[in-house]
Amino acid sequence: MSAEHGFQPPTVTTAQGRPLDVIELRGLAVDCIVGVFHRERFTVQPLRLDVALFLDTRGAATGGRLAHTVDYGRLAGELRFLLEACRFELLEAAAEAVSRYVLAPPTVDAPRAQVRAATVRVTKPQALGGLAVPSLQVHRTAEEWTYPSEEKPFGRVDTLHEGTGYGVYRLRVRPGGVITPEDRQPGMEESDLVLGPGLLLQGQPVERGMAFQWPRGFPHRYENPSATEQTVLRVRRPRSGAPGEQAPPPEPPTGVSYYSHESPVAPGSPADQDR
Repeated sequence: MSAEHGFQPPTVTTAQGRPLDVIELRGLAVDCIVGVFHRERFTVQPLRLDVALFLDTRGAATGGRLAHTVDYGRLAGELRFLLEACRFELLEAAAEAVSRYVLAPPTVDAPRAQVRAATVRVTKPQALGGLAVPSLQVHRTAEEWTYPSEEKPFGRVDTLHEGTGYGVYRLRVRPGGVITPEDRQPGMEESDLVLGPGLLLQGQPVERGMAFQWPRGFPHRYENPSATEQTVLRVRRPRSGAPGEQAPPPEPPTGVSYYSHESPVAPGSPADQDR
């Protein structure tokens, strides 16, 4: 059986025995740093991701709203961001981080259905030079985990997952809250993906789905002028390279959209309320 046809999620049922619905995202290809060998820490290689989400989509079927299901277009961008930003050493770490992310409770600024269970498969197609194709498949449930949350002056921080060499966090900015340069952690590199639609970055509106790799010491500031909590997905890693601070560059880094395949929803449709 080929690796492309080897993804076989189990059947998951409710307490009453009804099978849950399944949304699958197959064959997401990402070029990223992954592996423990020296060459793998400096050269990107392809990683393939397959995900099955188990949930109840009946609300979306009757109401037509994306908030009652999972927007797989946005999810694909969020998972690509995680795989690129975390620079995992092991497939086990990548699968665990992806599982914890998709099973986390949704936020008000990015509403979706709660995923009850997830099957995740990660594959390194070129790791063994064509001799064989290594992969790992895991299955996790939402009830297995809790997500620690810490109050901050700007709102709170949810810890989604921490592993060797990385941490994945959800920064939840309350209405009127501000993430200041003082909120960054010294000694860490930070990558951000903006999940909420109502934030200002450096005083300017920033679109959801924009990602930023912040240079060492660069002062960045998020503000939430909206009436709704807004969220930033942040990956922190220990700094690489020589020790010591580098002078921050004069201009902010250029953001990259991870929602690049998103198209406008038909005006007036129920799904338009969720954009």
